Amino acid sequence: MPHSYRVTSHSHATPGAVFSLLVRGGTWPSWSPIETVAIEGGGDPDDPQKVGDIRVFRTGRATSREPIVELVADRRFVYENLGGPFRSYRGVIELTEAPRGGTDLTWSGTFTPKVPLTGRFLRRYLTGYMQRMADGLARYAGRSDSSTSR
Repeated sequence: MPHSYRVTSHSHATPGAVFSLLVRGGTWPSWSPIETVAIEGGGDPDDPQKVGDIRVFRTGRATSREPIVELVADRRFVYENLGGPFRSYRGVIELTEAPRGGTDLTWSGTFTPKVPLTGRFLRRYLTGYMQRMADGLARYAGRSDSSTSR
């Protein structure tokens, strides 16, 4: 049975500045709990990634492989997670220009756990973890965008 989560955050940065951080996997350790990132098959994680690229994230002993499956410039970033506790997992980050400036971020995901009866636990865990991700991205983008716009 599929489960889902949804979190939101707001950044003072433009949607373009936020999107630029999302497509550069090398920035993720700067604003998230992720410790290291590599691009499967080589490539520089500081360069913009494209649809089909697979990022390998490490946090502690946990490793995740996440292909980028859809990109809409300055608006939408979609990825999947291959493995871990999931039979299937799809994450979506949507960026909208906020009415009073900046960017509203919505980070959501749908997943099916490998182990039955773990969905509620994983949803609770992912909601907290992804809120940290969204808030970290929003803050970092706001600082980066304001420092480059001076």
